[in-house]
Amino acid sequence: MSQTERALDARYYPMIGYGEAWELQKRLVRAIDEGKQDEALLLLQHPPTYTIGSQRHPEHLLLSEEELAKRGISVFQIDRGGDITYHGPGQLVGYPLLYLDAVGLDLHAYLRSLEQIIIDWLGEYGIVGGRKEEYTGVWVGEEKIAAIGVKFNKCRHRRGFVTSHGFALNLHAGLAESGFAGIIPCGIQQYGVTSLAELTGRELTLRQAAAELLPHFCRMFGVRSAGLEDQADAHHE
Repeated sequence: MSQTERALDARYYPMIGYGEAWELQKRLVRAIDEGKQDEALLLLQHPPTYTIGSQRHPEHLLLSEEELAKRGISVFQIDRGGDITYHGPGQLVGYPLLYLDAVGLDLHAYLRSLEQIIIDWLGEYGIVGGRKEEYTGVWVGEEKIAAIGVKFNKCRHRRGFVTSHGFALNLHAGLAESGFAGIIPCGIQQYGVTSLAELTGRELTLRQAAAELLPHFCRMFGVRSAGLEDQADAHHE
């Protein structure tokens, strides 16, 4: 199969608990490595969750256990790179599960490609997204609109890696107050966060944004998709 003929399993979950999505990623990574599953892109929304990456800075979580429980926010220490970030309603999360040897990209280029997908999509709304030296993610001016943190899973059955984790794109207003205010996002104190709604006044549904991002993703990575396959809510941990 040539690179342009690689099939992509694209799924949309309106709401799925973080723990369940993490386990789903692990299962799909194993199946892709074994050649039993097409590469995949999971586009979804999580209930309020903080995830702490491999940099492990617990001091960047500013809320006590009692405050977390009161606000209904879960906390996971996970195996992606990076520091702490927030996931919650109004934010579109994307988990690309790609075989990197097939894609033909190095690891640094993979991160830049994820950023470029979001930059290109923002351009459709007249937003100039960009990068900040020393930081991953997508920025609009001095504020971050999308965070990126990934894991490269070394294959056991063939050469190369299968990616997991991915990006979180802020769509709706109020995310800074509802979630990001309880942490030092990605350990960065001097810059804030923003969203599509705050920049444009438009509140897209997550499903619409997911459908619009998918063609950009397919072009970037040379895959084809039959479109998003809608999945049932799985709102539990």
